Amino acid sequence: MPNQSGTLALYVHIPFCDTKCPYCDFNTYAGIEALMPGYVSALAHEMTQWGRLLGRPVLGSVFFGGGTPSFLPTRDLTRLMRTIVEAFEVADGAELTLEANPGDMARERVRAMRRAGFNRISIGVQSLDDYELRLLGRRHTANQAKQAVEAARKVGFDNVSIDLMFGLPYQSVSGWAHTLEEALGLGVDHFSLYALTLESGTPMEAEVRAGRLPEPDPDLAAEMYLLAQQSLASAGYEQYEISNWAKSGDTSRHNLTYWLSQAYLGVGPGAHSYLFANGAPSLDALGPLGARFACVRPPRTYIDGIMAWKPSEQPLTDEVLRSVDFLEGVEAQDEAIAMGETMMMGLRLNKGVADADFRRRFGRSIAEAFPRATADCLELGLLEWRDGHLRLLEQSRLVGNEAFHRFLPLHPVKSPGGRQT
Repeated sequence: MPNQSGTLALYVHIPFCDTKCPYCDFNTYAGIEALMPGYVSALAHEMTQWGRLLGRPVLGSVFFGGGTPSFLPTRDLTRLMRTIVEAFEVADGAELTLEANPGDMARERVRAMRRAGFNRISIGVQSLDDYELRLLGRRHTANQAKQAVEAARKVGFDNVSIDLMFGLPYQSVSGWAHTLEEALGLGVDHFSLYALTLESGTPMEAEVRAGRLPEPDPDLAAEMYLLAQQSLASAGYEQYEISNWAKSGDTSRHNLTYWLSQAYLGVGPGAHSYLFANGAPSLDALGPLGARFACVRPPRTYIDGIMAWKPSEQPLTDEVLRSVDFLEGVEAQDEAIAMGETMMMGLRLNKGVADADFRRRFGRSIAEAFPRATADCLELGLLEWRDGHLRLLEQSRLVGNEAFHRFLPLHPVKSPGGRQT
């Protein structure tokens, strides 16, 4: 669905980490700090060129993800934010998020982040148990995580989010309950909670395969998820998406862009974009279904490609995008893919997919587009109609994939990619 007032969301990928966590399969790297100066220049150049090519569109949200954006020197964060303000029009009240590691959040450094222009901070806490943090390869302690939240508050961040993980090796339900209790005591505005997923090729997956760590227990993880739902609801947080809870008015507007299938631009290696006619004349040639694409993943290849980029003066189409050397996976959306993605992403939201919005974009209702999938999911008790939205029943959130896959086309559907929480 088109973004409100034709705004665009901007995702900025920072691929640098001091150390790479053993469970992580994002496009991130440790030990390449020598690339930072050239990378920052390339990133600034890419944003400047996109701003010119797209006619300086209005940004409703900006999200610096990674990787570890807080690992970047604050002078570089300031430079990149200044470039964004020059290349794009940032809407009044736009949400401007920085992902941060607690170990990077000494008071003066956090103050510099705030002065750079960020008004929301997402802190990768992951656990408030020091043993679990060591197991996850994190470079902070539970006490440092608590101090990071306190520092963010004291320098003026009034929208603070934290990430937590559950279903970890050796983690007990009582240990998870203690982490939740400690986290709720921090008084943050937003929680993102994720079950550990063993991604192929990661060091942690290899440890489990070799028998040195236990296999994740899905039943135990489900019990932890239900406990989180109860604990956060009792503390006044509203669950608005399968993995996300917020105080009133503090939902992640940037991530809602993905779940509502709205337009976004991703810059940096491996970052994904989805652009379509969205109230900006520069995007009209892409049409209402638009195209998805991504930047190349290797940082050195990205830097070389960006610095050589001279944007075409032709109207922006999927064919023009395919001619850009540093872009890959350019795919014009057909109606089946676009409708399937809209359902897959929108059903993650507690309120579900608005039938009126779906009809406005695709010219038919959800039931007309997906008669069998809709009927089956209603009959199986996976979905319900409420207030004009097709949505997961609360008891179906643990088995949402049973509903999602019924709306997808036969060929794979690309996700937004990157860590954009």
